[in-house]
Amino acid sequence: MTIEIRAAVKSDAVTILHFINELAVYEKEPDAVFNTVADIENKLFGDDVRAHALICEEQGEAIGFAVYFFNYSTWLGKYGLYLEDLYVSQNKRGNGAGKAIMKHLARLAIDKDCGRFEWVVLDWNQPAIDFYHSIGAKQQNEWIINRLSGDELLAFASK
Repeated sequence: MTIEIRAAVKSDAVTILHFINELAVYEKEPDAVFNTVADIENKLFGDDVRAHALICEEQGEAIGFAVYFFNYSTWLGKYGLYLEDLYVSQNKRGNGAGKAIMKHLARLAIDKDCGRFEWVVLDWNQPAIDFYHSIGAKQQNEWIINRLSGDELLAFASK
């Protein structure tokens, strides 16, 4: 089977939302998705795009996706590529699709002169952790993720 990775286009918004919802179910958060097709069309393909998406296809059928953006490392003085989400449909795992997406993103990071390619993984997702270790990724256990969102973000910003 031939795996192809391509940049997503606006007409992929429905497919991207489908994969986002599948990912939410896999991550045990099926009710956490508030994203819409219109949001995806605007944020990934609109006038002020700050994030990008890839579609992974096998024999012309979309079987996975990734969303990524660029950040900046003050220590390296270089941009970094941050992988927000990667998902391959459960029945298509094990065929090299995830590795193909990761290689595509690694090459993109190199092409864009990035000093880093980073992402996070849930601590219980052992299959993903094992996969990331198999491609040479190193866990950064000394960092703790912090987040302000929803009411907490609004409250803090208004003080």
